[in-house]
Amino acid sequence: MTTFADRHIGTTVEAQRVMLDALGIAAGEDERPVDTLMRDAVPASIRRDRAAESTLPAAASESEALAELRALASRNTVNRPMIGQGYYGTITPSVIQRNVLENPSWYTAYTPYQPEISQGRLEALINFQTMVAELTGLDTANASMLDESTAVAEGMLLARRASKATSNVFVVDADALPQTKALLATRAEAVGIELVERALAAGETLPEALFGVFVQYPGASGLVWDPSAVIDAAHLAGGLAVVAADLLALTLISSPGSLGADVAVGTTQRFGVPMGFGGPHAGYMAVRSGLERQLPGRLVGVSQDAEGHPAYRLSLQTREQHIRREKATSNICTAQVLLAVMASMYAVCHGPDGLRAIASRAATGARFLATQLERSGAEVVHGAYFDTITVRVPGRAEEIVRRAHDEFGTLLNLVDADTVRVSTDETTTHEDILRVASAFGAGEDSFAYIPATALPAALHRQDEYLTHPVFHAHRSETAMMRYLKTLADRDYALDRGMIPLGSCTMKLNAATEMAAITWPEFAELHPFAPEQDVRGTLELIDQLEAWLADVTGYDAVSLQPNAGSQGELAGLLAIRGYHRANGDAQRTVCLIPSSAHGTNAASAVLAGMTVVVVACDELGNVDLGDLRAKIAANAETLAALMITYPSTHGVYEQDVLEITAAVHDAGGQVYIDGANLNALLGYSRFGDLGGDVSHLNLHKTFAIPHGGGGPGVGPVAAKAHLAPHLPAHPLAQRAEHAGGHVFAGGPVSGAPYGSAGVLPISWAYVRMMGADGLRDATAAAVLAANYVAARLEGHYPVLYTGESGRVAHECILDLRPLKEATGITVDDVAKRLIDYGFHSPTMSFPVAGTLMVEPTESEDLGELERFIEAMIQIKAEADAVAAGRWDAADNPLVNAPHTAVSLIAGEWTHPYTREEAAYPIRSLVAGKYWPPVRRIDQAYGDRNLVCACPPVEAFA
Repeated sequence: MTTFADRHIGTTVEAQRVMLDALGIAAGEDERPVDTLMRDAVPASIRRDRAAESTLPAAASESEALAELRALASRNTVNRPMIGQGYYGTITPSVIQRNVLENPSWYTAYTPYQPEISQGRLEALINFQTMVAELTGLDTANASMLDESTAVAEGMLLARRASKATSNVFVVDADALPQTKALLATRAEAVGIELVERALAAGETLPEALFGVFVQYPGASGLVWDPSAVIDAAHLAGGLAVVAADLLALTLISSPGSLGADVAVGTTQRFGVPMGFGGPHAGYMAVRSGLERQLPGRLVGVSQDAEGHPAYRLSLQTREQHIRREKATSNICTAQVLLAVMASMYAVCHGPDGLRAIASRAATGARFLATQLERSGAEVVHGAYFDTITVRVPGRAEEIVRRAHDEFGTLLNLVDADTVRVSTDETTTHEDILRVASAFGAGEDSFAYIPATALPAALHRQDEYLTHPVFHAHRSETAMMRYLKTLADRDYALDRGMIPLGSCTMKLNAATEMAAITWPEFAELHPFAPEQDVRGTLELIDQLEAWLADVTGYDAVSLQPNAGSQGELAGLLAIRGYHRANGDAQRTVCLIPSSAHGTNAASAVLAGMTVVVVACDELGNVDLGDLRAKIAANAETLAALMITYPSTHGVYEQDVLEITAAVHDAGGQVYIDGANLNALLGYSRFGDLGGDVSHLNLHKTFAIPHGGGGPGVGPVAAKAHLAPHLPAHPLAQRAEHAGGHVFAGGPVSGAPYGSAGVLPISWAYVRMMGADGLRDATAAAVLAANYVAARLEGHYPVLYTGESGRVAHECILDLRPLKEATGITVDDVAKRLIDYGFHSPTMSFPVAGTLMVEPTESEDLGELERFIEAMIQIKAEADAVAAGRWDAADNPLVNAPHTAVSLIAGEWTHPYTREEAAYPIRSLVAGKYWPPVRRIDQAYGDRNLVCACPPVEAFA
């Protein structure tokens, strides 16, 4: 019977025999040929016996896994969420759920680094940026942040670098969300920022010296007030004002920009994105004019293609933090694209009038509830509010919250023994409000909502927003469906073909793995719901933590980090906490190889560490001599070494045990970056290599889809001595984690378990693969990379191999000799691959002028051969340029990619034929992917920065 692993792994046993023959590998005694390859590739000193004990259960079938997920889901209770605090009930329009969230054309796409084949999601992100900028009243918004709390932290860091003030003081609104306060404390302490809390709405004065102030608008208490005087005072002190604003409230109340804010941050969760027990959701950040080049994360802009037509691309790419490395001011190198697309399409679907109506319904619901409670004698603390009311009920708060839950299935926010908060939202009904009133002891009056809000007249919004035609043109479901289909067709995703991106592991995201994320029992849980309501999800989390600990050789796992970058930060903060607990506060130096992922250095800086770069040798390995010299030079201050294994160059370093031992002997800790775990799983474990802590990319090794540039999940795993310093959360349902570990580090995400809504994907992947399936997937991935390397090494030099002559899960093709011989660049090859129906491999990382190819285990032999054929044919085309057959300035490579319009419009004047442009190999005739634009002028887009929806006339 066929197993799930058989369907996940693209190459059959027969295909693997063909591939191994090409590598000159035959089976040894009592082993499969692929085991012989892995014995050659993985150093014997770290290789793990296949029969080694594992706590993973035997692989389940797809139906068995779904049944187990159903059983876990049944242990959850979906009660009416009226807790608020940054997370709200919302209705995902079915047309968006079916055509975006459940559509592999959207969720299997990669970050839009090849913009010519990413025009659909780039347009959706331009819509997102326009929506955020106009609602916040600021000039430029980025393409999303990880969540609201981390966005506030990024706003704090932006204020510090953009302010001319010399103070280290950042003022925090006392009425801020509790999870945001906790996260700010984590982030500020590591980089030496002093937080000062003030009751800003109550008129408490600001300190004389500060670099910024943070305002929650409306406040966590629900209070709506005018913070413009506080903002003015911050400006007079030389600081910047950061305002966290509820985007739905901004359809009714004055925008932060109109009140003088420099930066606005928040979340778009309530724009049709399920709560998912905390995520994933798209945070946002917008800035006033003059600060756009300070924005962290990604920024989509409008440029033009080779024919002068408008085209979208990522703007200011050279300022991305992972490129700045140790000079970085943020470690974020991703976004929440899939969720930002959903939120932007929610606005497209509803338009400004629809959003205003939704906001008004929530606001009038809160007013009606307040009226009911006041009539019954309860004290509503504030007279001005949007959708949240704070009610004082001396000594009765716990009883009221318990009654609302037990009798009426409603979740309220218990503030203290005397205070309850209640939030209304899009999903709140008249009956819900009457039930809440009953929980307070109010009578059940039958009259309907009063048609008024409790918003102060002086803050009623006057200016228009969402005026671009895109927010008005798609009112019918037919129109909306076709718009989403049009955008999806402009993109290249895994549903079209292989995306062989080195270091990114674009593997199959199987439908069964994805099935549970939209089940209400998982999707509609509030992250602060009581423990008895979420026992199924907590059990799933416990199981996944234990499984990840098992396969990595660590003792404890935190699933809280909602991106790989945040997992890195959490791991380094754990090391920082460990050294400080031992009285070694002077240990602040982090050694990082020159080949490392750029986020490594950025994360070290944000963890308060000083980066010292370690050289690599000519084979791409860590230079042991330089490492020992750097350890000796920093013996008393060494905190950690960060390495990636297999290395960033795609090889298994033979000396890894010697490397980790040297660091430990000097009193340091070893951080092993988990980006390349797909080449190790089942054959070795980070904990057995000498690792003390690692982050894992669930959106790589464990099958969560990349979503066009997010969501991601970056759990952090550690040995027992570091476990106490892993991230905790003040609002977590319980303190204990799998294995009985209790974490006490500061939070790195707004929600206790980060992006818990997508954890069923990785749970299902591990459950259906089992230990043997995970091991087989690793072998298949390594075989695919070695097969591609072997087939192409006669055309492109393979830059790095291990001592056995093998690569790991990826290979680096050196295109520098090609450029020298023919003038054809790595960019030309990447764009020409589009004409062949491929997404380019990773360009110029970790070595400029190269392509790093990672086929993954999911691709079948036919798709590998299609890629190999394309690369060989492109080499022949480059040779034709060198031979003078085609002009160096006018050939299929420098003109790539070719759109359909470019082939049929006007006179054809090129020295190559239309057929050579469009169909360089015959197999393309049956299934050609046509890029929507020609090659995009990157420099033009940076010189002419436009980051909002262009007028319709631009596309005429």
